[in-house]
Amino acid sequence: MTNQTLKANLQSFIHDRMGAEFELAGLHESDGHAGLTFLFETRRKGAHALAGHYVLKIPPKGVARRGNTDVFRQAPLLRALHGAGLPVPDVPYADENEHWFGVPFIVMERLPGRVFFVWDPHPSFSREQDPSESLWRQCVEALPRIHRFDWRTHLADWESPEPLDDMIRRWRKIYLHSPESHWITQAEEVERLLLGTIPAADPSGVFHGDYQPGNILYEDNRMTGIIDWELAGIGAQLLDIGWLMMAADRHNWVDRWRAIHPPATAELRDLYEAGMGRTYAAIPWFQAFAGFRLASIGCLNVKLHRRGQRHDPIWEMMALTLSHLFERARQLLLDPKA
Repeated sequence: MTNQTLKANLQSFIHDRMGAEFELAGLHESDGHAGLTFLFETRRKGAHALAGHYVLKIPPKGVARRGNTDVFRQAPLLRALHGAGLPVPDVPYADENEHWFGVPFIVMERLPGRVFFVWDPHPSFSREQDPSESLWRQCVEALPRIHRFDWRTHLADWESPEPLDDMIRRWRKIYLHSPESHWITQAEEVERLLLGTIPAADPSGVFHGDYQPGNILYEDNRMTGIIDWELAGIGAQLLDIGWLMMAADRHNWVDRWRAIHPPATAELRDLYEAGMGRTYAAIPWFQAFAGFRLASIGCLNVKLHRRGQRHDPIWEMMALTLSHLFERARQLLLDPKA
């Protein structure tokens, strides 16, 4: 979809859904890595002041709509979370109707702030230790609020919980794309260990699926919202704290590519468990699973980047770390105290 086509489609949508008195005032691609995500503004015709700030998410055309490519499925989730007072964007417009964009879509209200991309933050963020650590702590301290959300009341028909063994096995078809054979060897060993040590899926409920400061908005060093819910689901919620600890764990990274000033993983775990009011022996397993997931994603995306199918130099940096991610996952599964 060309920029001019998207502008015309948006203008048609604004006219039909927001009213003939409104027009498109600006359109920009998102500066993140969230795929087909666009920022746009509206104003009343003849006025200078902006009337609304929005985010449009659409899936790629011609791609099966499931998981992270099923954009429309996020609408009931975000509306329920927003209605419960959680810091997520509201979704005033969402439709499976393909009339305006040729695909289903959601339009969210745009929250203020920027995400803190932990490996290479925007220059507006300080790289000093204290302010950086504060962003990580705000991230983990917000997580129990999501995990305590009463999904059985508000999202009973949204999705069925997915068993952990199915969640593990799905990554095989992803890591087998690896351009490096030794990554596949490592992945197969970690997969075997994961399947042989599956813990109870407790607590079970809404999980984000990619929970880390790169999906948290901050303004003036204060958290303003949690975004990018493409990987969310109903299931084992310790996936989220495991993912956050994986991103923070210094053993996963190299000097050229490492997270900026995370607190110790033990502190992140303590903060989460304090917020939940109990401890969880299985957290190291979920941290290992997170490393396996990210490294498996890396196997595919490094191949796509190197072949020129999906240009993104960040994956060449991530390639430096994939063996570390697999090895750290193996260590945690063999010795949770490692």
